Parts: sequence; structure tokens; C-alpha cells
Amino acid sequence: MNFLSKELLYQKSPQELTSLLYEAAITKLEKAIQDTKEHNYIEANKSYQRVNDILHRLGAGLNYDSGIIADQLDALYNFLADEIVMANLNKDATRAEEVLVILKDISQSWRQATISHQPVRRPSKTNAYEQHVMVEEHTTHKMEAGK
Repeated sequence: MNFLSKELLYQKSPQELTSLLYEAAITKLEKAIQDTKEHNYIEANKSYQRVNDILHRLGAGLNYDSGIIADQLDALYNFLADEIVMANLNKDATRAEEVLVILKDISQSWRQATISHQPVRRPSKTNAYEQHVMVEEHTTHKMEAGK
């Protein structure tokens, strides 16, 4: 994931932020799995912790007024977080790979759902100052030499 400034993050919709969180979790988990396989446990631990942080943020961002799907996602995020803790504790890359498959499936489903339900973006309204600014078009006139 590329570096995003705070200003760019504030311009993202909740759906786009959720997609970014999924991408970050997948990237960190892939790194953790690789570090675990290479016996680089300190770096793997940091990545596993970051994945857990992301999963908790995803859970905190759920809208429980939206029905049973929010409850099911909460349970799934908690399950994935528990699996990550156990994978980290036991240095079990296979267990982490199972979580990775689930995260990729959720991420892909999220992208498909948000693409098919994209709201139509309307042009932003101008502020009060811009509404009263008169813009003149400047045209260039060709002058003939010697006149």
C-alpha cells in the first residue's frame, strides 16, 4: 500500500477506508508469514500484532444497526484475531495462511459489493466566494505587422 497523507485519508469514503484496511491486513499478514517461515520471529511478531490491530479497527467500525451481517462480521474478525494470536504464539505459518485465505475472500467480496453499489458522485458545490467570482475569457488578437 502506498503512503497516504492524512488529507487523502480524510477524503476517502468509509467503504474506501475499509478496503484500505483489508489491503493493509493482507500485506502485513503476508509479511508475517514470510518472516515466520524464515525464522525472523521478531519481525513476524510485529506484523502479526499489526494485523490484529487492523482486525480490531475493522470490528470497531461496524454499524450494528445494519443487521445480522454486522454481528457475523464481528464474530469473524474476533475469530481471525484469535487465530493470528495462536499463529504468532506457536510460530505456525500454516494457521496464518488459513487466515490469509479468509481475509482475501472478504476483501474481494467487499470490493465487489462496493463496486456494484457505487453512489453517483455529484460535482461539489462551490463556496460562497466562488459563486460570485466573474471569470473573463481572454482572447488573443492577431495584429498585422505595420498597422
